[in-house]
Amino acid sequence: MDRESQLELHRLVADRLKEAHTRVRTLQVPEGVRMALSRKLLVITAAAKHDLAAAARRLERFMKDLDEGRYPEGE
Repeated sequence: MDRESQLELHRLVADRLKEAHTRVRTLQVPEGVRMALSRKLLVITAAAKHDLAAAARRLERFMKDLDEGRYPEGE
């Protein structure tokens, strides 16, 4: 992947992570579910530091789950 493509992927992932955090913060779900979603986002964020492409794929799956109302079980 060339430098410009890599930078564009960084921007895309950063924007999508910001959007995901905002959506999780505003969801009307029990606090345990919100915490589980937040933990998933933290894992994706950490993964982005090591494998940006894989993190982008995980983030897309995460966003699709949000769109379809599939949430993890709360504690």
